[in-house]
Amino acid sequence: MRKVLILGGYGNFGQKISTRLAKSGISIIIAGRSKEKAEKLAKQLTAEATGFNVNKELNEQLKILKPSVVINTCGPFQNADYAVAKTCIENKVHYIDLADGRDFVCGITALDAMAKQNDVLVVSGASTVPGLSSAVLKNFKGEFSIIDSLVYGITPGQKTPRGLATTQGVLSYLGKPLKKSGDSKIRYGWQDIYRQGYPELGNRWMANCDIPDLDLFPQKYNIKSIRFSAGMENTFLHFSIWILSWLKRLGLPIKLENHAALFLKLSHLFDKFGTSNGGMHIIITGKDKQDKPLQKNWFIIAKNNDGPQIPCVPAIILSKKLIAGELKALGAMPCIDLLTLDEYLNELRDFNIKEELKKRTLEAYKLSLIHI
Repeated sequence: MRKVLILGGYGNFGQKISTRLAKSGISIIIAGRSKEKAEKLAKQLTAEATGFNVNKELNEQLKILKPSVVINTCGPFQNADYAVAKTCIENKVHYIDLADGRDFVCGITALDAMAKQNDVLVVSGASTVPGLSSAVLKNFKGEFSIIDSLVYGITPGQKTPRGLATTQGVLSYLGKPLKKSGDSKIRYGWQDIYRQGYPELGNRWMANCDIPDLDLFPQKYNIKSIRFSAGMENTFLHFSIWILSWLKRLGLPIKLENHAALFLKLSHLFDKFGTSNGGMHIIITGKDKQDKPLQKNWFIIAKNNDGPQIPCVPAIILSKKLIAGELKALGAMPCIDLLTLDEYLNELRDFNIKEELKKRTLEAYKLSLIHI
C-alpha cells in the first residue's frame, strides 16, 4: 500500500494536511518529535503514527516505514539545508515541502539531476507562495500581452492560528534589505507600509515580506515590477513590528527569530481585539492582446479560521496525484505550474473560503501608500 509520511504531521499545517489526506482515503503516517502527539491525532484519524528526530533518524525511518511520498512541514526553511530532501531522494521517495524561504525554494533545482537519477519528484514551496500565486498568474496570463506590475499580499485574521515557524521566518528578515527583484528599488523587511482594501474584510495595513516569488516570477512571467507584502489585522501589532524593523535596520544587535516563541505568545494577547477572517489579494497590471491597459484584481477571502487551509492545498493535491500515479513529472523544482487555480479552489470547496474577482481599479483598493 502506498503511503504518505507527514513530517510535523500534528503541527499547525501538518495537522490539516494529515486530516484532509486521511479523510480522502490516503494512507498516512503522522510523524514528529513527540510520538505521544502523533499518536493522539492518529487515533482520531485511524492512521499510523511515529516519533523520531528528523535530523538524525530520517534515513533509518524511511527504510522501516517505506512511504511513497514525504511531506515536510518542519519549518522555518529560511536558513535550512537540503538534508531532508536529499535523504528522501536517496531512498527513492517523492518529497514535498511547504517552504517559503526565498533561497531555499529557488535553490531546490540544485537537486534536479539527483532526483531524476532516482526517478522521484522533489517540490519545494508547495504553499500559498508560490503554489497559489503561480496558479493565479497562470490562470490570467493568457489575457495579457505584457505584465507591468504584480502587487499582492496576505493578511490573516488576528484569531487565526499561526505557527512558530512562520513567526521565525518573518522575524529573520525584519528590517533587512531584500534582494532586488524586477524593479531596481531596494526594499526592507516589514517596511514601505501601506493600507490595502479587501472585500468583506475592510482595510488592512501591509508591509514588505521576502518570498521565493520575488526571484521566480520576474523571469518566468516577464514581470517588470513585483511586490509582495503581509499584514496583521491588529494595527498596534502591525506598527509594533514595523518599529522593530527600523530598530533592526538601525543596528539592533539581537536575533529576533531566536525570540519567536515570546513574540508569538505576546501576539495572542491581542486575539480578543481581532477576528478569524483573513485574505489574499493579487493585482496584476499590464496590457491586453490589443495593447490596451488591463488590470485584474483577484481576492480570496477566508473566514472562521479557515485561512490556514489555503497553504496546505498544494501538498495535498500533489501527494494525491503521486499516490494515484497521475503525476509523472520527475526532478527538483519550485511549486510552479504543477496545479491549476480550479484544482486549488476545488480543494477548498468545503471551507468558508471564496474567490472574488473585482473590476474596480487598483486605486479603489490601495487606499494609501506610505513610504516610511
